[in-house]
Amino acid sequence: MRMVLGTLLADAGEVLWGGAPITFESRRRFGYMPEERGLYPKMRIGEQLKYMAELHGLSSAQAMETATRWLQRFGLGDRTRDEVQKLSHGNQQRVQLAAALVFEPLMLVLDEPFAGLDPEAVDSMSQVLRERAETGVPVIFSSHQLDLVERLSDRVAIIQKGRLVACGPVDELRKEGAARWWVDVPSAREGWADHLEGVKVVRREDTRWLVELDSAERDQALLQAALATGPVREFARDVPSLLDIFREAVTEERVGATA
Repeated sequence: MRMVLGTLLADAGEVLWGGAPITFESRRRFGYMPEERGLYPKMRIGEQLKYMAELHGLSSAQAMETATRWLQRFGLGDRTRDEVQKLSHGNQQRVQLAAALVFEPLMLVLDEPFAGLDPEAVDSMSQVLRERAETGVPVIFSSHQLDLVERLSDRVAIIQKGRLVACGPVDELRKEGAARWWVDVPSAREGWADHLEGVKVVRREDTRWLVELDSAERDQALLQAALATGPVREFARDVPSLLDIFREAVTEERVGATA
């Protein structure tokens, strides 16, 4: 992210925007929200947003109008004259996002934007980011809160020690994983699926078994084997979460590095 914004130089490769090497003028139109606080703590929030908008080329009148509009949008319209340091952590995060939005950026780059926020603040910021994306503004953000990443993102990249280990829409990443089924068979004993070709029991949770198939076409053979042990109370495809996908991608990367 710092390479995109020009605050860190790349050792190799290049950053492209619109198919061409990124320029200073392009960077001036990018909205950036760093993980660490990037605001002046003793400056009034209205003056601060106006100042930042002017730095990006807006006139004084335009800057004041957009600063006021974003503060009102984030529920801070009555705190324009407050210093940043007097705000709660969540409200400081709102102001920091407003600072990235106040000049109508071409792209948003956000580093851990939801860290430490309460659910109401998360919902408020999420709605704004969705709206920006729907207008065609690319929104790139990093986060370790994978439930939020899964909920918000059209496309996900998983990076492990500087290497891209998985990339794509979440639904496509799910399809790339092994076919797994949950089977609830109360009367089944250990080893009930061992005779099935291409079938591996991953784990057991009471009467439920998570079973991995090397081919989705083996699901009927698995069901028949389960029925042979007695009544089957559940037979359902396991839909991995983004956390499951992350764990699998990172584990594969570690195994590959060790090999």
